[in-house]
Amino acid sequence: MTLQKQTKQKLIFALGVTVVLVLLALLALSGGNFDLLKSLFTEDLSNEELITQLKGFGWRGYIVISALAALQVVCTFFPAEPVQVLAGFTFGFPVGLLCCMAGVLLGSTLIYMLQNIFGDRLRGYFIKKLNLDLEKIARSGKAVLFIFILYFLPAIPYGMICFFAASMGMPYRRYIAVMMLGALPSVCIGVSLGYMTIASNWVVTVCIFAVLIIAVTVMFIKKDVLFAKLNSYAAAPKKAQPTKVRDVNGFVMGVVYYAARAYLFLCGVRIKAVSKVGAPEMPSLILCNHGSFIDFIYAAALLRKFKPNFIVARLYFYHNILCWLLRTVGAFPKSMFAADLENAKNCLTVLKEKNCLAMMPEARLSTAGRFEDIQDSTHAFIKKAGVSVYTVKIHGDYFADPKWGRGFRRGAVVEAELDILFTAEQVRSLTPEQVKHAVEQRLYYDEFDWLEQRPNIRYRSGNIAEGLENILSVCPLCNKKHTLSTKGSKVFCEHCGYLTSLDDRYGFTGDFRFKNLLEWYDWQKSLFEAEIAENADYSLSSEVELRLPGNGRSLTRHGGYGVCTLNRSGLTYSGTMDGEAAELHFSVQRIYRLLFGAGENFEIYDGTQILYFVPEEKRSAVDWYMASMILHDEAARAAE
Repeated sequence: MTLQKQTKQKLIFALGVTVVLVLLALLALSGGNFDLLKSLFTEDLSNEELITQLKGFGWRGYIVISALAALQVVCTFFPAEPVQVLAGFTFGFPVGLLCCMAGVLLGSTLIYMLQNIFGDRLRGYFIKKLNLDLEKIARSGKAVLFIFILYFLPAIPYGMICFFAASMGMPYRRYIAVMMLGALPSVCIGVSLGYMTIASNWVVTVCIFAVLIIAVTVMFIKKDVLFAKLNSYAAAPKKAQPTKVRDVNGFVMGVVYYAARAYLFLCGVRIKAVSKVGAPEMPSLILCNHGSFIDFIYAAALLRKFKPNFIVARLYFYHNILCWLLRTVGAFPKSMFAADLENAKNCLTVLKEKNCLAMMPEARLSTAGRFEDIQDSTHAFIKKAGVSVYTVKIHGDYFADPKWGRGFRRGAVVEAELDILFTAEQVRSLTPEQVKHAVEQRLYYDEFDWLEQRPNIRYRSGNIAEGLENILSVCPLCNKKHTLSTKGSKVFCEHCGYLTSLDDRYGFTGDFRFKNLLEWYDWQKSLFEAEIAENADYSLSSEVELRLPGNGRSLTRHGGYGVCTLNRSGLTYSGTMDGEAAELHFSVQRIYRLLFGAGENFEIYDGTQILYFVPEEKRSAVDWYMASMILHDEAARAAE
């Protein structure tokens, strides 16, 4: 932007502020208020008479004070204290405080709106003079505490603090609560000083003013030292989450289980749990298939009295409250499809202490209602553990709440069965290949085959097809990608129009090419396999937002922007990470599968840190999953 254009914009802004101030002055002095204000200086009034006269400003005065308070928030060069003192002087403490806080509410809301409209350009403009590493503060997990501290530091207008807080992506309710609570102490002080000017001895007021001025002056002189200490505090490493496996709290597990069962009942989901064995021999390993996000609840219907320690994706431990709950019920984290020494030690600890270790060896939700493969390292672990192995086979969980779906389906039936697979002696006598064959044969499932044998089950949902476009990315009529959409039970293509509908048994209606979504998904995967096989230079690329482990209040946080590329050499991210240039590469051998959220993201773990990529076309997340699977398996076959 040229200097001339910048000067013009500043003049227009200054003119606008001047016009607002003039209009506020005219409002304040209308309705006889000018004569009232004149009397304050021409008549000899006692304190009581002065207070009575000031209260005569009425509703116009309330509006003006509130508007000025809002203006000093938005226009960061306006000091707050004069408005607050004027409010206390004019209306007394309670009413003056309410007027000022109403202005803070309005001004903070306007800033939140401006930040959401104009983004970081405004934030950068308003905070560029602060000697604070705000990026580190935002990542520290202590941002709210810093916001409260900033309200007490000199020479930092409310507006700058508001822009910083708004840029952190807080929900409005949380943002406005923090802003109001942060501003309240200083507003109370300012309004109190104004009120004391007319309600107390002037000597007391002058002394208090003098003390405050001295304190502010000292803080202003030492502000760089204060800022340096804040930066140091923000840069201090977060306290590491405990890694030791906790004993299962049976009471909390029971509360969570029965609360979930009650919710499922209200959602119209029935659970049928059957055990073919008595209590599992301890120590033992429990393997469960994984068609639904809440398979832990279905498994708990059979296992909770044995207090199993579940392995859970590390992502869910990044949130403080969720982490506490998971650890309280004995769960511990795993970086999925990545080397994780901490998890391996915890698994061995559970078995060494003769407890029950439960896992979902597929390590991701089923995409289309059929068994997903298992890493060979899992079979090797089963062999090494040398303990009795049991399985919880679950059916109907995928249809009750599919990976891509939006809510539970009424009429769903979920069946769970506990049975023994190997005794400890059998595990020790079998080869790893025999273990693999037996495990995958037992856990294999096809939800559509299961449903065929249960003709009475019907699923009721007003949005039963919505979300299918997030796992079915290719139109079978025009072969175009990411043109599909859904509404209610209907499936559309933006080029071909209406395609088909999904009935109450997850079948496609009409004379459609595929009987169900599994057939469509398999066809789609075959297209990807052919495309990759025929193209030696195959590459999948997208602009992405990088998200990193959350700061305790959320699972993930913004980490940067860049470009992801997946080809035969692996996955490469080139962009920014926490404000610095970064280039990351993961070989195709290292990538067993890219995990993905349907219509949301694809992700990979690097040690204990998740790299969570949100592609520009969110419906393409499933493409990254399929491509990573095909490329990895191709590389594995070539290495044999």
